[in-house]
Amino acid sequence: MLLKGILFDLDGVITDTADYHLKAWQHLANSCHLTIDATLAPQLKGVSRIDAFKLILAHNHSRDRFSQTQIKQLCDDKNDYYKSLIRNMTQDNILPGIPEFLISCQKHKIKMAITSASFNAPQLLNSIGLTHYFDHIVDPATLVRGKPDPDIFLKGAHALGLLPSECIGIEDALAGIRAINAAGSYSVGIGDQHTLSEAKLVLPTTAALSLTLFT
Repeated sequence: MLLKGILFDLDGVITDTADYHLKAWQHLANSCHLTIDATLAPQLKGVSRIDAFKLILAHNHSRDRFSQTQIKQLCDDKNDYYKSLIRNMTQDNILPGIPEFLISCQKHKIKMAITSASFNAPQLLNSIGLTHYFDHIVDPATLVRGKPDPDIFLKGAHALGLLPSECIGIEDALAGIRAINAAGSYSVGIGDQHTLSEAKLVLPTTAALSLTLFT
């Protein structure tokens, strides 16, 4: 493939905020007398707050317990708690190999966009000092449907002035991999080979990322 652009997820790809998210969801779940177990936790990655909370409700057989207005408020409460946890993140929270990979991409004039479901992406990138590497950050508020729908990756490629087929997408969650594939981009998974088996390429950690894999 002729690689011209890279579409990055944020959580679990650029920086690891999974523990912070899980703590925030657990805090919300406890306040609502809901439970989150080891089988549910991975499903909360890579999807919108609303969709994640609906998964928690379904897991607890409580789909109709809250109105849509209540769900939105509870998700906002979760986000406020999450933001309080990530306030002090620094460059020390960048995942291994990412700075070197971003420098290499910039050197080779590869366009880069953030395609994360997180509304906190701008704040996070600023906190860890990586904002200047990215040509665009897709605003999740502009999406009709979240991952695994391909919308966010289609918007990311379009914002870079590229076709999806000219881009790779990097994700650590199955919903994200499915969205990349549906968009027509080359999917790269970071993490477990079995969990991310639908990816075109799976790397064990971000330290394994290299442009030589795609050129």
